[in-house]
Amino acid sequence: MDIDRYIQRHEGSWRRLSELSSRAGGSRRSLRRLSDAEVDELVLLYQRVSAQLSHARTVYADPALNARLSRVLGQARLVIYRRRGDPWRALATFVTTTFPAAVWHARRFVLVSAACLLLPAVATGLWLGRSAGALDASVPAELQQVIAERDFAEYYRSDAAQNFAGRVTVNNIYVACTAFALGVVPVVGPAFVLGFNGLNIGVMAAVMHRAGEGPQFWGLILPHGLLELAAIIVAGAAGLQISWAIIAPGDRTRATALREAGLRSVVIILGLVACFAVAGFIEGFVTPSDLPTLLRVAVGVAALVAFVVYVVVFGQRAEALGSTGLWGEERRDAVAAAEDAAASGATIRA
Repeated sequence: MDIDRYIQRHEGSWRRLSELSSRAGGSRRSLRRLSDAEVDELVLLYQRVSAQLSHARTVYADPALNARLSRVLGQARLVIYRRRGDPWRALATFVTTTFPAAVWHARRFVLVSAACLLLPAVATGLWLGRSAGALDASVPAELQQVIAERDFAEYYRSDAAQNFAGRVTVNNIYVACTAFALGVVPVVGPAFVLGFNGLNIGVMAAVMHRAGEGPQFWGLILPHGLLELAAIIVAGAAGLQISWAIIAPGDRTRATALREAGLRSVVIILGLVACFAVAGFIEGFVTPSDLPTLLRVAVGVAALVAFVVYVVVFGQRAEALGSTGLWGEERRDAVAAAEDAAASGATIRA
């Protein structure tokens, strides 16, 4: 086929691609001018014209034709990237796919992280609760009395609710980031942060139970603590994930494994900010409130159940779609279809 016949045969596709690109170009609001069907058509034409440009470069080597097709493809590529880069779309993708996929992908590390925090908490609480001598050696008897009678409950009323909520949220984010960052110290780093927090919980539980304030302890801890501890456990899993990439990269290079684990862990930490904000709100406004204890605990249970169901349902859905929670994975895959079609242009008739 000579070049004139080639142009005549495909002229309609090139003009249609240019028309769709022009209609979708410009301001961000104008992106909405394309329907879903037209967006699909735009991507399909982009794939087809990419293959045609590859064919034209090989067979005809005509500078004018190559320049024209490159210009049409460049305009379409800009539209595709811009549409995928819409911030609200990106946020929705992060919430419904990327974050739950990252947590679900790290679910085995979540179990290990939970053991690192909960086992020391339970073991310490039971040991100190059954041994008055060990408890007195850990916390002076006078301090135990002050904590049980005043300090533990007063802590949650130590500031205005909004200020207290903001302060504990920042502190929890700091703990989560520490557990994540110490992942570069294989296993020991995240395990230390998790175990240390578990020990503190166990000691405080033993102090309150020995003073006969067990119901008050659980009534003040559970409303916010269930979601808060779940988020810290997931943050610890992000750190353990990095540790494992260093220890056992598998068939990847250690640098590649560490990079992928790091990107997934960053996704986890960013998503947990919302969890800590919710837990902080509960700790500031619900925990110290005059609501009945059962109602306050019910709020904490509901928050934990909602988080677990969200991660499991959306995480499994994301996994079924092929997502692993890697940062930028969905965006790259969305555009990669067009780039892959260009690379395999031999399978599309020019």
